[in-house]
Amino acid sequence: MDPVALIVVSLYKFLEIYGYLLIARILLSWFQTAEWANNIISFLSPITDPYLNIFRSIIPPLGGIDFSAILAIIALQFIQGALAPLITRALI
Repeated sequence: MDPVALIVVSLYKFLEIYGYLLIARILLSWFQTAEWANNIISFLSPITDPYLNIFRSIIPPLGGIDFSAILAIIALQFIQGALAPLITRALI
């Protein structure tokens, strides 16, 4: 595998794992009163909040619901979609 293909595939896999971490962080935010959830959130917050804060500055919470997470996941999926053709081209 050439270096460019390795970088593109690694970036794609990183974004995939980061997406799972975002979803876990968002789902766990519904259980903030549970002590077990707070331990996991305190681990995930420094990893995911800088990215989420970008979108929170664009879309503030409306009625106590944070819609910025939806936009953050859509942006992440868009980037992954843009990388997918590069992966197939690099592996051929």
